[in-house]
Order: sequence, then C-alpha cells, then structure tokens
Amino acid sequence: MVIGVVADTHSRPHAGALEHLRAMAPAAILHAGDIGDLAVLEQLREIAPVHAVRGNIDKHELPDDLVVELGPLRVFMTHIAVYGPHLRADIAKKARAANANLVVCGHSHVPFIASEKGLTVFNPGSCGPQRFHLPIVFGRIDIGDSVKLAHISAETGQRWLPPG
Repeated sequence: MVIGVVADTHSRPHAGALEHLRAMAPAAILHAGDIGDLAVLEQLREIAPVHAVRGNIDKHELPDDLVVELGPLRVFMTHIAVYGPHLRADIAKKARAANANLVVCGHSHVPFIASEKGLTVFNPGSCGPQRFHLPIVFGRIDIGDSVKLAHISAETGQRWLPPG
C-alpha cells in the first residue's frame, strides 16, 4: 500500500506534486495542514481519499489532530509537532495516548524523518510555494512487510535526499 503525504500547500500545490502523486496511485493522502484554499483538498480527492488537519493559516472546520489507521500504522496527524528538532512533549503524550506509532506533521516546511520519544516523526516538507531555499517535496509511505518513509521531489518525481 502506498500513502501520499503533503503539507503546507498554502493554496498553491506544485503542479508536479499533483502529477507525481497521481502516478503513485496512493490508497490515501494525508495533508498535515496549512492547506489554504479548500479547493486543494478537492484536487487531492480526485487522486485518493484525503485525511487532513488544520494548520495555523487555516480557518476551516478541520480537526487540529487526527488519528488514521493505515494497515499496521496508526498515524497521529497534527500541524505543529516539533519545537526546533525535537518532538513536543504534549504531542508525544497525545500520540502515545492514541496508540500511534507515527506522527505526521508540517509547519516548518523542512522535510525530515526522525525517531524520538518512542515515535517516528515524518514531516513531508512543503509542496506549495517555495520558502527560502527549501526543497519543494512531499512524502511517500510504503506499507508492506515493512514501513518505508521517503521524500519525493515535486519537480522530478524522484526520491529526494538532503544534501551532504
């Protein structure tokens, strides 16, 4: 099973991100907030079912936190989950209370995968308008015999790795 993960579209998802998500044929898409115009969710729903949380720019009637079950994964979604490079204690507590094993977040526009406080944290980065010199990327979760997390370039559709 393939899951697409996006965040921080700010009303303008990169056209390549939508094209590459469609090519992935995901079973679902997770949007970790800062959606902007709700038409973005409609665009994503044309590709796959969407689970979304409200970001700090969103005024929509969406939940601040959401738990989604995806096969063996129990995902705790929220927009702001880290303080600097560390998982916030309140988010870790909520995720553990929900029996989650993965936290999906957005907000920073910085793509990362980390393990902290017994949880895996996945920020897909931003596939909306470029901010500073950050990459335009989204996330991919492959669920099979194991769970694999990756970042995908919205421009090329290829796996993105941090420089260095």
